[in-house]
Amino acid sequence: MVSKPPSGDPVQDAPQVTAPQHAAAGLPAVGHTLRIAQEQMGAVRTARTLLKVNQKDGFDCPGCAWPEGDKRHLAEFCENGAKAVAEEATLRRVTPEFFAAHPVAELAERSGYWLGQQGRITRPVYLPEGADRYEPVTWERAFEIIAEELTALSSPDEALFYTSGRTSNEAAFLLQLFAREFGTNNLPDCSNMCHESSGSALTETIGIGKGSVSLEDLHRADLIVVAGQNPGTNHPRMLSALEKAKAAGARIISVNPLPEAGLERFKNPQTPQGMLKGASLTDLFLQIRIGGDQALFRLLNKLVLATPGAVDEEFVREHTHGFEEFAAAAGEADWAQTLEATGLSRGEIERALEMVLASERTIVCWAMGLTQHKHSVPTIREVVNLLLLRGNIGRPGAGVCPVRGHSNVQGDRTMGIFERPAPAFLDALDEEFGIVSPRHHGFDVVRSIQALRDGEAKVFFAMGGNFVGATPDTEVTEAAMRKARLTVHVSTKLNRSHAVTGRRALILPTLGRTDKDVQRSGRQFVTVEDSMGLVHASRGNLPPASPHLLSEPAIVARMARAVLGARSRTPWEAFEADYAAVRDRIARVVPGFEDFNARLAANPGGFALPHAPRDERRFPTKTGKANFTAAPVEYPRVPEGRLLLQTLRSHDQYNTTIYGLDDRYRGIRGGRRVVLVHPSDAAALGLADGAYADLVSEWTDGSERRAPGFRVVHYPTARGCAAAYYPETNVLVPLESTADVSNTPASKSVVVRLEESPQPSA
Repeated sequence: MVSKPPSGDPVQDAPQVTAPQHAAAGLPAVGHTLRIAQEQMGAVRTARTLLKVNQKDGFDCPGCAWPEGDKRHLAEFCENGAKAVAEEATLRRVTPEFFAAHPVAELAERSGYWLGQQGRITRPVYLPEGADRYEPVTWERAFEIIAEELTALSSPDEALFYTSGRTSNEAAFLLQLFAREFGTNNLPDCSNMCHESSGSALTETIGIGKGSVSLEDLHRADLIVVAGQNPGTNHPRMLSALEKAKAAGARIISVNPLPEAGLERFKNPQTPQGMLKGASLTDLFLQIRIGGDQALFRLLNKLVLATPGAVDEEFVREHTHGFEEFAAAAGEADWAQTLEATGLSRGEIERALEMVLASERTIVCWAMGLTQHKHSVPTIREVVNLLLLRGNIGRPGAGVCPVRGHSNVQGDRTMGIFERPAPAFLDALDEEFGIVSPRHHGFDVVRSIQALRDGEAKVFFAMGGNFVGATPDTEVTEAAMRKARLTVHVSTKLNRSHAVTGRRALILPTLGRTDKDVQRSGRQFVTVEDSMGLVHASRGNLPPASPHLLSEPAIVARMARAVLGARSRTPWEAFEADYAAVRDRIARVVPGFEDFNARLAANPGGFALPHAPRDERRFPTKTGKANFTAAPVEYPRVPEGRLLLQTLRSHDQYNTTIYGLDDRYRGIRGGRRVVLVHPSDAAALGLADGAYADLVSEWTDGSERRAPGFRVVHYPTARGCAAAYYPETNVLVPLESTADVSNTPASKSVVVRLEESPQPSA
């Protein structure tokens, strides 16, 4: 039976803590999935919805971007995917009466969990200047308000158009087209906060900022290195691929500061054997200190170079550039420095080397644990160096695998959501639409916040997401958002960004992935690109949550008509009526999408985009070859009495969406304000298990930021390291603390001290 949303925020001041688990999924995952689905959707709707997730004739999961094979299981979803679907397909509703009863100031005091649990937004609402609560507004008036503010700007660059990774290819293409026809490249997106470092490193080294492997490659690999990633929570369906690879003989090295249950043992809920016993996944666990990955890969490269016959000399000679400079830098790698940077033993690194040398087909997978440090880009370049040495790019069963976290974040970038677009893309766009796109670079996420803070930007438009909840330096970000003249959020559900507004604010409710989309020409579908470059259709099957919702493409098209008016020759009305017309234009602008509609019709499971390094061993870099790189080894140095904090997700969480207050794999229940600390570090700091502490970050300019009232949990982290959940700890990450080159917030490298404090009162 569907339950009502919570009327008040649950008390989180005394979370229960037990020992962490050593296996993921299994019966508990099935039970939890069914319970959440029942609470949000009811039994009949649950069956109708979940059986369509990730199916060829169904809809793409609004969660992670992990790909599907050609043969689909009846239940082609994981626990966290089911949670994401249940929250979108919920029968709970946020009506105009809700907004009348809850002033914005009250919403700002609520937790993200409470806001998200209220349900789907049913009508567009408007917060006039000086008002204390949102009120209903017609769609026509909403677009007039946006047009008033945008056309009043002294420059188009005073507007920001943010995109979440849930946005479809069609909506993303239309949004970037509108922004550029309007006159700006200010197109920040969630990639700026996650895999921008991957894109920067891979574009420089192999010529394309995407992974080079397919699902089948994982199944063929001899060795899979999983670095800085927790697939058991963040990409659970990846565990099935790792299980299949292990059954075929692959070995797995996991590199992470925390042990993670999903990489220890996977209890596959789709097989009887999996449910009962499960499969052990990790062969070697390297419990590395936060930020020590570059040093580890640099030393491995030195050791490979020193091993006779280990280098694929033909590949290096024919396909690479910069080997000599790289080899000289690698030769300077130092055992003592590496052991200090990594916290590993010599024996562990030597064991990893043995596994690397024994593998002819190696894949390295990674996620935020590698991408959110100051030195993330050189770290990922060093990963590429290791693969190049052994010829593991463009070989079946081998390659780079940055695992994307949101279902179409990669597709949005392919569609042109980028503040620094390639000139060739803009040339094609201009030729197709008869416009003149701006050539100067726009603002990424961090620069957008700075622009709002400094008065350089005045209108903020978000296509999905929870910008305030996802970004660093919470107090600075919220103050910056409140300086805007207008904030607009295209959303399905409430989140904190709706309570942190400009002088005026709009919430525009939209269709979700699960919703049936019918336009003037008939029923529509949208497309997405997964983490491995496969493009496929997504078709919702449920009646929309309200008759007053518009689709994302329709919202962009109507906004464009209101803002650009008769001077635009772009057929916005036709694009809203039939998304096939949008795809026809994508086919003429974006390489790899030729005959887009015809290929979708001929391939119900989708099609793979071209990838020159993978397909041809051709590297579209400036040198025309794959580039070895050489950079000084960096790793964080932490003052005495301080710890290095990484922010992370709980198991009841997807990005900033909080499904519940438990993190059962880590033994945490009933609360989120916990900090995981190694028992020896806690003892040195005089903090007992169960004590409470304020987390205080220290930045290089002497400034401090405080997150109060965290329950100390003695936990088997790497020594000198700590971990706590975001968005609660985003307040600790300075806005200026970013990765070199990519400008990604360095949320995995926060120097903190812990100050003991009283337990918060209920």
